[in-house]
Amino acid sequence: MTSGTISGARFIAETLKGYGVTHVFYVDAILRKTMVDLEELGIRRVITHSEKAAAYMADGYARASHRPGVCMAQSVGAANLAAGLQDAYLGRSPVVALTGKKPPALQHRNAYQEIEHAPLFAPVTKFHADLVSAAQLPFLLRQAFREAVTGTPGPVHLDLLGHNGRALELAEVPLPVVVDEAFTSYPPFRPMPEDSAIEWAARAIIAASRPVIVAGGGVRSSGAAAEVVALAERRSIPVATSVNGKGTILDRHPLAVGVVGNYSARCANQVVAEADLVIYIGSNTGDQVTNGWTVPALDTPVVQIELDPAEVGRSYPNTIPVVGDAKLAVAKLTEALAESENPTWVQRAQQLVAAWRDEIEPLRSSDAVPIRPERLCKELGEVMPEDALLVVDTGYSAIWTATMLELRHPSQSYLRAAGSLGWAFPAALGAKCAAPERPVICFTGDGGFWYHLSELETARRYQINTVTVVNNNHGLAQGIPDIHAIYGDRPGNPGELYRFAPVSFARVAEEMGCLGIQVERPDQIRPALQHALAAGRPAVVEVITGLEYRAPEPWAPR
Repeated sequence: MTSGTISGARFIAETLKGYGVTHVFYVDAILRKTMVDLEELGIRRVITHSEKAAAYMADGYARASHRPGVCMAQSVGAANLAAGLQDAYLGRSPVVALTGKKPPALQHRNAYQEIEHAPLFAPVTKFHADLVSAAQLPFLLRQAFREAVTGTPGPVHLDLLGHNGRALELAEVPLPVVVDEAFTSYPPFRPMPEDSAIEWAARAIIAASRPVIVAGGGVRSSGAAAEVVALAERRSIPVATSVNGKGTILDRHPLAVGVVGNYSARCANQVVAEADLVIYIGSNTGDQVTNGWTVPALDTPVVQIELDPAEVGRSYPNTIPVVGDAKLAVAKLTEALAESENPTWVQRAQQLVAAWRDEIEPLRSSDAVPIRPERLCKELGEVMPEDALLVVDTGYSAIWTATMLELRHPSQSYLRAAGSLGWAFPAALGAKCAAPERPVICFTGDGGFWYHLSELETARRYQINTVTVVNNNHGLAQGIPDIHAIYGDRPGNPGELYRFAPVSFARVAEEMGCLGIQVERPDQIRPALQHALAAGRPAVVEVITGLEYRAPEPWAPR
């Protein structure tokens, strides 16, 4: 090697170190020479059992740390890795994906295991580039981190020369290794909204008699929870959240009305439906958070505080646009508003919340066997440490926890899949790698846990000590009503479409060297969770619930 250059392997390793990466998640074989340098630099190399799990781990790592997560795969694994980036893309999570690609001379000639990668990554990344020469490496690797965290965060993809990247690793790359400090975490910049937009929004809030805030996942990304609560308290405005925004306001705060949309508490939908102004903060206005654009009605006036100008007014025509960082925008809006009380509207919201809580409390306190998920959520919420990080799957897991589990401390965090069943367990492992000092708890069902059960071995091998709570009803419960409605009176076996054979996940966990506890009675839940949290090794708490139990249906106006 000549003076003033460095091997491509070392260049990649030192760049990752410079950007604050502590773990990389991958399936062999990719960048093996780089892996040796990563070990020397103190970066942990986590080999997973599937590329999709590696992507989910990098996603969980990114959401928990506010730093880019890194996942990798060789050429033949690129398709699986791309599939795993869907949730990061939908969840606005900055993941840097690296794959190998056979040289141009081998393309379009039936090269072994080779397909075109660009079409696979196009729908699930905000930036993609072919990195085919050593001269590109210093620029494109930095650009990947820049793209991942700027604007709306999201996944990026670099396709490296050689099916396992070896060609780039062996190349000579000029020094120095440059790290752009601003792009080591997100948000790197906080755009300030225009004064005229703040004034317009303030006038609308002052004029409204029944305003409500809907806080989304962008509040978490911006770190704006305290500002949102301050605005709500200054103007006596009830606060709903999207599922991804859960935790913005504590569930027992007098202005909290719950999660809105189609994975929702009835009272939240009722409050938003009755509002004469909806203030969306860091939230899109897609079908899930609006219950199919019925909550609120499409003619409802809206203030939307959003980083991405393309999102403002996308679905609601009467939108006042406030484009900028949520933390700065909400603080500036609060300063523009005088303190105000709104007892009639607040009392109405609290009345709806109280009616909902009275209705669900018998279910949350139920001693029924099989155990009701409502009781499981109550017990988990009461035993979770003050600094716990809860990682939740989609589907019924999201509905149960969104509606039945109460976050009691501002230092607790709630991360939820953006739509991919099976995401939560690998994502929880990535989150624990990012925040080893925090208790990380995964909540999933048996349908979700089956996806990546093999990663229990990964957790044990790397001593990633998460607690995984499996709501095990031996089936896919969410679709049961629809399946039976379709069958009607026709003969057949509808259970074949949603039932699983009974398997003890606790025993499987023990066989893999983890702690496994099976819970069959409600009074066993709390001691099992406490044991798992104190175990000092990966733990699975398998709670046997009933397949017949239905999660709350979303309320919508007639």
